[in-house]
Amino acid sequence: MNGLQLTGRDRGHIVTLTEPRCLLHAAAARPFLAMRDAAMRDGFDLAAVSSFRDFERQRLIWNAKYRGERPARDRRGRPVQMGALDPGARVETILLWSALPGASRHHWGSDIDVADGGVIAAGYEPRLEVEEFRRGGPFAPLSAWLAANMRRFGFYRPYTRRGSGVQPEPWHLSYAPVAQPALRRMTVRLLAEAIEGNGVEGAAEILARLPAIRERYVLAVDAPPRMRSRYARLSRR
Repeated sequence: MNGLQLTGRDRGHIVTLTEPRCLLHAAAARPFLAMRDAAMRDGFDLAAVSSFRDFERQRLIWNAKYRGERPARDRRGRPVQMGALDPGARVETILLWSALPGASRHHWGSDIDVADGGVIAAGYEPRLEVEEFRRGGPFAPLSAWLAANMRRFGFYRPYTRRGSGVQPEPWHLSYAPVAQPALRRMTVRLLAEAIEGNGVEGAAEILARLPAIRERYVLAVDAPPRMRSRYARLSRR
């Protein structure tokens, strides 16, 4: 991927799947479909809630949260009144649950938010909250299946630790053979080029603390486990 693709400003690396309907990196599509087939055999409809997201879409989400037009949450998942916060605090609050435009892993096409389509078909609207994937939650059985099986297909969860950076997202899967090389190329300079002059709210505060944001919210993710997947091997060829 080139710099424009890494920051969501070009989609030449993306392919469109029709079932399930989603957008993925060309190298991640086959492994995801194979994982979906395996899940289906075990009674789960692995549905894509969100897949590739371009820079403009991420910018719209970011700006709406910054202005208080879209809900934002604190570290415990409680609603935050953004109008009561100074610009720096707004930036830090949004980063807990939403990526900086240009820094979203969804730009790479390697990352996808999933849920059980069978549950959705029964009338449940996924909120993508941790409780939904814990014991007793509507997506807990799928979550357990993923924990036991996703590594075979090259996927893992990059956000599992509750700490100072992005909060746990059990619905968020990443295709390691694509995501790891992309992560290594996410430099401060590349992120600054994506932010400067592109209509991102809070740009001055972001640029002033960009090295720290990169360390805390881009690089501070779980490393993938050792992959033995044949799909991972194929992707490296």
